[in-house]
Amino acid sequence: MDSGIILTQSQYDVIAKVFRAADTEESGAVDSSQVPALGAKVLGSGVKESDMQLLRFKAEVKGEEGVMTFADFLELMSEVMAQTTRWGNLGTKLEGYVGFDTVQEQIRKKSLKRGFEFNLMLVGESGLGKSTLVNTLFKSKIARTSCTPGPHVIPKTTEVNSVSHVIEEHGVRLKLTVTDTPGFGDQINNDKCWTPIVEYVSEQFDKFLNEEVSINRKKVLPDTRVHACVYFIPPTGHSLRPIDVEFMKRLHHCVNIIPVIAKADTLTIEERDAFKSRIREDIRYHGINIYPSAYGAEDDEDAAANAKIEQYIPFAVIGSDREVTVGGKRLLGRQTKWGFIEVENKKHCEFAQLRDMLIRSHMQDLKETTDKVHYETFRHQRLQQSHNQSYLGESNI
Repeated sequence: MDSGIILTQSQYDVIAKVFRAADTEESGAVDSSQVPALGAKVLGSGVKESDMQLLRFKAEVKGEEGVMTFADFLELMSEVMAQTTRWGNLGTKLEGYVGFDTVQEQIRKKSLKRGFEFNLMLVGESGLGKSTLVNTLFKSKIARTSCTPGPHVIPKTTEVNSVSHVIEEHGVRLKLTVTDTPGFGDQINNDKCWTPIVEYVSEQFDKFLNEEVSINRKKVLPDTRVHACVYFIPPTGHSLRPIDVEFMKRLHHCVNIIPVIAKADTLTIEERDAFKSRIREDIRYHGINIYPSAYGAEDDEDAAANAKIEQYIPFAVIGSDREVTVGGKRLLGRQTKWGFIEVENKKHCEFAQLRDMLIRSHMQDLKETTDKVHYETFRHQRLQQSHNQSYLGESNI
């Protein structure tokens, strides 16, 4: 039980009682398929989906020839308990107030002093309103729009430009880095226009890994990894284009992709709904991982929040960083001959849903998915390559 914890007598008794109830033939072993359910019974009603996934994985690894002995089950539960704090029936009851419930407040104070980071990438053709959308999202002049005075030249190849800002709201500081990709999809021949973007994302992973394995490691590692990539789909009303499919297939393994339909006010409601439906079908057909549906949920609460978001993907958005007075109120939107388009009105577009997901409900989860899924995959591959090269070097000596 090297990777597990040392069980107390009371914990041992709970595990033994559940195992014996399942071992009806008193053979000292149970069918491996029963193990996840037995583990859930031991942990109690507080067990989450992530714990169940861990139980299923451990059961597959430890179950030999489709059966598991009591000793293996004990070891399995010990290892599972080492990886979660949701012990349920195995937890120890307090006999009085201790005070560690203040840890949450301690973390909050420490985090507020340090500030937060969020790195957002915008990808799409010129003229789709990328800069306007990010300015609308953060209600500040974060990005330079194409209508800003001054020369605006479309690059001959895809460029990757990052700009950082520190913004503050109610005492919370956020270092926001916005990465734009001018030139993407703007040429007659767009072959491999995604390559600079893939290279940039990988470079940020490399930088973080080098800092992580450095002998003189910084107290707080600078994090330039891309936490979210908002991909702008032009409002053609048809389906995904080959460049859309190819880009997302190249990037979905290393970044959280969030597709949006740009300038959605150019489509009728019926056209918009049909377009969204075809895009979803294309995403499923090509096996593209879209955030958050592709990465599961930690518990029922997260699953419900994700399901609410998934019904809007791809988000049909309208961007405007200009305020217009309507009925005595200052509102973000655009005045047209046929009426006023209000950006933050959920009846007009899905900008508010995108903003809530990116900033108000899933910002931390986007960062954690980047770290625990995308970066971890990259890190494993890089260290494996390094190990293999070292092994080959030793073999040649």
